[in-house]
Amino acid sequence: MDFAHPTAGWEQLDKRFYRKTQLYTQVFDQDLDLDHFLVAGAPYSGAVALYRDPDQPIPFQPQRPTTKPTIDVHSCAGKLIRRINWDQGPIKGLGWSEDEKLLVVTADGTVRCYTDLQGEFTQFSLGNGAEEARVKSCRFYSHGLIALLRNNALVSVSSYDEPRPKLLAPPPEGQVHSWNVVPPAYTLSRSVEVLLSIGQTIYVSDASDCEDRFLDIGPFTHIAVSPNGKFFALYTSTGKAHVITSDFQARLSEHDSRSKIAPKYFEWCGNDAVVIAWEDEVHLVGPSGSLAKFYYDSGRVHILPDYDGVRILANDTCDFLQKVPDVTEDVFRLGADSPASILLDAVEQLEMQSPKADDNIQLIRPNLVEAVDACVNAAGQEFSTHWQKQLLKAASFGKSVLDIYNSDDFVDMCETLRVLNAVRFFEIGLPLSYEQYQRLSPTGLIARLLNRHEYLLALRIAGYLRLPTDKIYVHWASAKVRLGAEDDDAICRKIVEKLAGKPGISFEVIARAAYDEGRGRLATELLNHEPRAGRQVPLLLSMEEDELALDKAIESGDTDLIYFVLHQLRRKLPLAGFFRAISSRPTASALVEALARHGDGDGREDTTLLKDLYYQDDRRLEGATVFFKEALRQPESRTASDKLALAAKLLADNAREHAFELGTLKEATTLLRMQEAFDRDLTDSFTGLSVNQTMFKLIRLGYHGRAKKIQSEFKVPEKVAWWIRLQALVAKRDWNELEEISRQRKSPIGWEPFYNQTLQAGNPRLAATFIPKCTGLEPGKTVTMYEKCGMRVKAAEEAVRIKDAEAWTRLLEAAGRGTAEGREIERLGAAVFKRQG
Repeated sequence: MDFAHPTAGWEQLDKRFYRKTQLYTQVFDQDLDLDHFLVAGAPYSGAVALYRDPDQPIPFQPQRPTTKPTIDVHSCAGKLIRRINWDQGPIKGLGWSEDEKLLVVTADGTVRCYTDLQGEFTQFSLGNGAEEARVKSCRFYSHGLIALLRNNALVSVSSYDEPRPKLLAPPPEGQVHSWNVVPPAYTLSRSVEVLLSIGQTIYVSDASDCEDRFLDIGPFTHIAVSPNGKFFALYTSTGKAHVITSDFQARLSEHDSRSKIAPKYFEWCGNDAVVIAWEDEVHLVGPSGSLAKFYYDSGRVHILPDYDGVRILANDTCDFLQKVPDVTEDVFRLGADSPASILLDAVEQLEMQSPKADDNIQLIRPNLVEAVDACVNAAGQEFSTHWQKQLLKAASFGKSVLDIYNSDDFVDMCETLRVLNAVRFFEIGLPLSYEQYQRLSPTGLIARLLNRHEYLLALRIAGYLRLPTDKIYVHWASAKVRLGAEDDDAICRKIVEKLAGKPGISFEVIARAAYDEGRGRLATELLNHEPRAGRQVPLLLSMEEDELALDKAIESGDTDLIYFVLHQLRRKLPLAGFFRAISSRPTASALVEALARHGDGDGREDTTLLKDLYYQDDRRLEGATVFFKEALRQPESRTASDKLALAAKLLADNAREHAFELGTLKEATTLLRMQEAFDRDLTDSFTGLSVNQTMFKLIRLGYHGRAKKIQSEFKVPEKVAWWIRLQALVAKRDWNELEEISRQRKSPIGWEPFYNQTLQAGNPRLAATFIPKCTGLEPGKTVTMYEKCGMRVKAAEEAVRIKDAEAWTRLLEAAGRGTAEGREIERLGAAVFKRQG
């Protein structure tokens, strides 16, 4: 079979050829009757799920015991990968996602998503009334599903990772003869659309509307959507198949099957032909209604559609039916005269040592590069290793003749074919076509091998294709901790030995798998080998290993990570337990204190936490400081006094050591008591003011005696008291009182501050009275002071007195020589400065 000419299995439909390639034989055991099973195949030649059809009667076999329902997952070669026991009720939908997740939908709207082929699953409900109305059937696409309920409602799930079931626009009442979905990637709205056969026509429902497409050739028992979404195939109850464009504007072809029995399957084969399958008969309908027939004598066949063809699955065989690729047709078609065909013939002649080989090369020399490329591409399309080698030999022969040729594509194809042949082997059972492999990608292929626990092959392919291997090792180790029968120490030792020195290994993922399996001790041991504390800590917290998580965070030196742990611990632990956890860890304790001081991002102190922390650590002075700060922020003096009393109580046990602080608290309490009396007796509020502010306010309000009492009580220095009095009188604009003060002989703060304050307050006349009392001034300072008060003549007298000609001249120029003021200034200085001159 492997050496048969590729055209041996070709069938011509109209102007194109189709081929059926036998992938595997003796697929299932003879006692497994596929007639009684529902079958669903994953895309890209993925796994096949079998579930006994509840509508099919089970033949009585007395020698076999009754078995519980199961979902059996097989490879395309028939190898059993996983058997899932099923006791969740009748299944109404069995399908696959693009990344080989198995989806099972029950009649009550429960959806199980098996994330791998080993039985791990997540579960969610369709909601939207599915439990009451019940699910009738389901359709699946690359990353979502649509469920049709018995009341004709349509429930859409657009993502299995974050399922949010939503209702689509309701179709009209009536029997739904058949239905299918158009994936979002192929609709103008970029949202899923549903085609429903109701009556004689087709309705299209999406998220917002349900529209009638006004067909009159229904009802349709089957609806199929082409892989590229451009065409719809419709099968009527009278046995006719119609192909129309997806916009319903054109009917492209019609085929009459002349069968009164509805087919079991009606699917697209690529984008150019439709497969119609009954029990053991498969029809392939091409453009213009052309037809090819295939018969199977091993019982019922099942059709598993894929992007570039269909798999035909029977008990003893698995075939792949597809359109012959263009490059393959150019090379192998009978009578072909393409350069690639001639180059292939040339290498066959070369093997026979015929001189005709050189004649062929000379014939196609102008197109030799094109011929080499075509042979390389054609090799990728072949399942037969013999013809792969022949085509690559032809390409190698052709490029050896060329002076210049870029061999990158040739090398890549050789690598690709080695990978494809390895996974097509029956023990693996992944019969990927070249186009499927390109769509799946090498990374996606390795993910599928990991789901099958084919770790050795996955490592070899990753190494061969120069891909990272860390995820393979992690997946192996995770499976080891789930399924390993050895004790925890043995498993941990084996994993660490295997993964030692491997770059990019995440022990956190492995430890999480162990913890999920209930092996907490093993998880903790594995986490010790995780070099990134940021990966260790969250899992340790979820494992209730709180103090170990805190230690790991502190060891990392990452402040943000430590804060994260502290937040988690404070939220989950009682306060006493939280303080016990941090008391023996100075770094944690310091960070908690800093966090409480500066607030959680808002800059406000968490005084409650600070007081508890200081009390726990017996830090009385710091605790008293918190009470003192709280007292300063209180709007009522009584509450503030209570806070100060609490602060004093904390320090009372060690009065000698904290004598200064206790004295300060006593003074603060006295001030509050006096301010409370002022609030009660006077017309303004004094609570919250300092001693100086209280004196200032009293003087400004005219209560000089009370201000003196404050000064006496708190021993305010005389200089400070004079400053406060000056500022208060200036603020009050009490010029009379300031004049009275100016008549005094001495001032503890000197007289210059009086001059400056009154001048700034806008009273230059009064300010000038303080100038003669100022002593110790720099030479010429009095001239400037009088000048600032607007008294140029007085300033000139001073300039003449100290014989400052420059200042006198400046004042004269400023006053103007012709003015009365100028003449007076000139008179004052005439005799002195003329005599000097």
